[in-house]
Amino acid sequence: MPTQPSLQHVEIALGDRSYRIGIGAGLLDDPLTYAAAPKAAAALIVTNTTVAPLYAARLKTALSGKYPALHTVVLPDGESYKTWQTLNLIFDALLGHGCDRKTVLYALGGGVIGDMTGFAAASYMRGVPFVQVPTTLLAQVDSSVGGKTGINHPLGKNMIGAFYQPQLVVCDIDTFKTLPERELSAGLAEVIKYGPIADPAFLDWIEANLDALRARDPAALACAVRRCCEIKAWVVGQDERESGLRAILNFGHTFGHAIEAGLGYGAWLHGEAVGCGMVMAARLSQRLGLVDDAFVQRLTTLVARAGLPVKAPWLDAGDNAGRYLALMRVDKKAEGGEIKFVVIDGMGQASVRGAPDALVREIIDGACA
Repeated sequence: MPTQPSLQHVEIALGDRSYRIGIGAGLLDDPLTYAAAPKAAAALIVTNTTVAPLYAARLKTALSGKYPALHTVVLPDGESYKTWQTLNLIFDALLGHGCDRKTVLYALGGGVIGDMTGFAAASYMRGVPFVQVPTTLLAQVDSSVGGKTGINHPLGKNMIGAFYQPQLVVCDIDTFKTLPERELSAGLAEVIKYGPIADPAFLDWIEANLDALRARDPAALACAVRRCCEIKAWVVGQDERESGLRAILNFGHTFGHAIEAGLGYGAWLHGEAVGCGMVMAARLSQRLGLVDDAFVQRLTTLVARAGLPVKAPWLDAGDNAGRYLALMRVDKKAEGGEIKFVVIDGMGQASVRGAPDALVREIIDGACA
């Protein structure tokens, strides 16, 4: 395998909102990477206290010939800061620097930075352009692509936001060199999900190459990022605003979001909650007669191999399952108070369904035991 994979591109086909994802090594520092990004009098780099010391100066240097004025705002790091208060720091910087409606925002960081920067871009002066420069595996394979932006509410994850597409996504796999092991594992949860919902052959590939992915092999990582982006591009191209098909991308997320909200944002990483949530959703699929126990065991083994939890946490010492159910009723997929789950209908096929509360309680009790 080559040590430095060649530059690859994936196109998101959305008419006049179409854009390109660049995947490769050494992209962040290369001014040519940003040739397709909008020109403007000013740009604002939005990053956090962890990523800024690593990459902010390098991105600023790469963009210095493109924008006469370059500003940076550094936010606190962590899911617990994905709030209105933190979002306002971006608006404070934009207004403080007198930024106009052509100012370009650059989201430099993981999923939290990407979501908040995108929401700020959608809102500031009713919409300014933005570019995603994701630095985590989870962000590169999922959250930076597709235009979902937003912040959390204490009662639910990503409940406040907007669909707003970036102008460009830059996936520099070299940023994985500084990614903590726990964050890498969290990203693998979102990689794994694409197999059961859309591509059985990719699931086979993940199983065969998981050790290489965890060892940060550049070729394996580039391959995983590209295939995940291809699948997401295919889904988003058909259902940009999640009116149907796109909901399958939330496999494991109904349970996972409840875990995040119930424990307090940041106690478990998003990918950790999704990994455990996929195991729970697979068991629900099996109990609904859609898949066999062998599939559940296969997925559980793979999630555990990725370094992710497969046992769900207790959210309430009294009615634990009741607490899960209450949190899941405010999930975005819920309709009329009925909880909706992404279930696996068969390898490579997924759908959104309801399930009896009694059955869901059994799944939760078994997962927490």
